[in-house]
Amino acid sequence: MESTVTITDYTQMDRALKDERKYLLQLCKAIKDAGVNVLLVQKSVLRDAVTAQSLDFLAKMKIMVVTDIERNDVDYITKTLGCLPVANIENLTADKFGSADLVVEESTPSGKVIRITGVQPPPPSTLNRELFGKTVCFFLRGSNALMLDEAERALHDSLCVIRSIVKKRAIMPGGAAGEMEICMKLGRYAREGAEGVHMFCMRAYADAFEIVPYTLAENAGLQPINVVTDLRNAHAAGQVTAGVTCAAAASPTWSRKTVVQPLLVGTSAVRLASECVMMLLKIDDIIMTRI
Repeated sequence: MESTVTITDYTQMDRALKDERKYLLQLCKAIKDAGVNVLLVQKSVLRDAVTAQSLDFLAKMKIMVVTDIERNDVDYITKTLGCLPVANIENLTADKFGSADLVVEESTPSGKVIRITGVQPPPPSTLNRELFGKTVCFFLRGSNALMLDEAERALHDSLCVIRSIVKKRAIMPGGAAGEMEICMKLGRYAREGAEGVHMFCMRAYADAFEIVPYTLAENAGLQPINVVTDLRNAHAAGQVTAGVTCAAAASPTWSRKTVVQPLLVGTSAVRLASECVMMLLKIDDIIMTRI
């Protein structure tokens, strides 16, 4: 909804400015009386959410204003600070507020950031108690864009690992130790327990797991055939945690439980690879066409 106000003389201009000043002052006093000392204002779509005069009133009342908050960040901020968004000044009540020890504006080479520390959980009786959750903010800095992108990718990989551990609380030895143990177990089952076509399928399925330690050794600059052979001997001797490592050139396998990986990563990779193979086996024929 848009409206136009036509002013023909200076008296009308003076009256309009006085009414605007009075209206803004009432809004600022209502915010002050509610007990707010830090105000987070969402960025408006059509026009500025705040004016220079309103910011001046709030500054004199010792109320810090953070403007230009994107709409997509509102849910994140409410869950982090334990507050609720307010669309009307009449709904500005204490049960919708959040509490923190310190809110400060810091300057960085790329601009200014707002740092909020010591966020206090809301009282159990408030409506926003169930929305409160602990969050962590990462501030990455690099000498150039390439270093910054690499750090962001490494951080994203680390968060994915944590997510996998939280989703399925189990870990396994790294360095393709689990894949090598599965290869040995399935190979023994194919030789002793399987018969007919099932035996050949299980043997091929077991041999496919050797691709993982072979690839890891090749990427580490080691001799893949020698590494896989050493892993076979180690797992045959009962060292179920033996995997590929490049820490010591003289010993390309290890049995210490120093490198682990989430179990969900290994099981997901095996499941997706198996489903891909089954999908390809269901293809009966391929019809070549030319356009």
